[in-house]
Amino acid sequence: MRKLLVLATAAMLVAGGARAEFPDRNIENIYPWGPGATMSASQIIADAMGQELGVNISVVSTPGAAGTKAFMTAIEKPADGYTIIDGYVAPLVLQPLLGKVNWTHEDFKPLWSATSNSFAIAVRKDDERFADFPALIAYAKANPGKLRYSPGVTEALPHMVIAKVMQSSEALAQVIPYPEIDNAVKDMRGGVLDFIVINPGVYATNKDEVRILAVLSELEGASKTYGGAQRVADFGIELGMKGLAPMGWNWWLVHKDTSDDIVAKLRDAMGKAVARDDVKQKLLDMGYVPLGYGPDQYNEIVAPVATDLKSGIDAIAWEKQQLRSKN
Repeated sequence: MRKLLVLATAAMLVAGGARAEFPDRNIENIYPWGPGATMSASQIIADAMGQELGVNISVVSTPGAAGTKAFMTAIEKPADGYTIIDGYVAPLVLQPLLGKVNWTHEDFKPLWSATSNSFAIAVRKDDERFADFPALIAYAKANPGKLRYSPGVTEALPHMVIAKVMQSSEALAQVIPYPEIDNAVKDMRGGVLDFIVINPGVYATNKDEVRILAVLSELEGASKTYGGAQRVADFGIELGMKGLAPMGWNWWLVHKDTSDDIVAKLRDAMGKAVARDDVKQKLLDMGYVPLGYGPDQYNEIVAPVATDLKSGIDAIAWEKQQLRSKN
């Protein structure tokens, strides 16, 4: 019996020592999309955070099911701090709102916010019909359903945002779905589409071919992403969504059962990483705006997003009804 007690005590001491040394191996960030610019942005933060912790943090692409596959993969892993969830708005807020998953943003422990990528309204570079965004809105109001536009995939976040702007302005345009927004850019150049809803990555590769009429964000840094283009609010037009609701963004998370001492270490490391000037500049150079919200701001920032996204869903329903009435 005495020998068993000694062994048990030794095991507890070993376990306690291992835990105190967190992290003693590499960490994974489970990223919900395929490789691309946003994954590169996450890797910039992961590299800086790993430097603070003294380990490598790899960003692991896990696409599928509108981002929810990554969440489910991460949730099934041990709550030991070695798995970080790259919490993008679609799987974190939108999919729960649509009833597609059984979690909410409250079911995770937040680290720090990462970046945002705002959307923008773009027309052809040589399109002289619309001097600015108010001119496009005025035309869409006077000629409901005549303009053709694409947000890429319909009923996703970019579609919700532009539908809300159009509803708020009592304007109407015909939505055309595209599986890939890059193909929509080509068709806009060919005159098939009048305007598109673009993201920073697509803008970066097509900036010589498009002209930005308005940035769909309240954030000042979002204007820099699109070469200093004006935001919707700068024209006195109601965006209809506040805060982080009208844009793509991510907030790094961990399993809700992760111990507080491990969470504290991760928060400290990520906070230092995202505060670094070199990290901020790299992200800005890629077109992503560092957010800088801390874990104590998580609920106040994220909770209202669901309400505004619900208004975006309603705006799409309004758009459909208005278009049906014109046919």
